[in-house]
Order: sequence, then C-alpha cells, then structure tokens
Amino acid sequence: MNNLNRVYDSTLLTNSKVYQIDRTLYQYLFKTGTIQHPKYHFRPLSGQRKKADLLLNHKALTTRCYEVTGMSTNASVISQESLQLSIF
Repeated sequence: MNNLNRVYDSTLLTNSKVYQIDRTLYQYLFKTGTIQHPKYHFRPLSGQRKKADLLLNHKALTTRCYEVTGMSTNASVISQESLQLSIF
C-alpha cells in the first residue's frame, strides 16, 4: 500500500490528489462555509464501496483525512448532466 500523510493544512487540498478517509479513497471537490466554520466536500473514487459524497468540518479533516502519496486522479470533475448533454 502507498504511504499515507495526515492532512494538517487545508490549503494544500487539491482535486488531483487522492485522500483516504475511514479506509475509503476520495477525491477533494470544493470548500464551502465561512472562514470560522469551513466545510470540505469529498467524492469517493469509482470502485469504492461507499457512493455518497462526504462533508467534513475542519477538525474532522485534520483527524480523519490522509493524503495517499503516489496516487492521483484526473483533476476534471464532470457532472452526469453535462456528460449526458454532450452525447446528444
């Protein structure tokens, strides 16, 4: 298995890296909320058992989230609606 590095700094989150949260691989999507109470949105990678998006606050991010070194994803996130529209 690849090395895991704990995420201490939320400014280093990127769409192209893979993150492990509770033994499931996720891709970072975006950040919402306020400066005092930020929320971080993650989507599981294809092939994972969990299918729902995950929403973490800052404390949960720094305690449960690990960056998987040596793995990366395609940085573009395409929604199902835009994919279906591009077919027709």
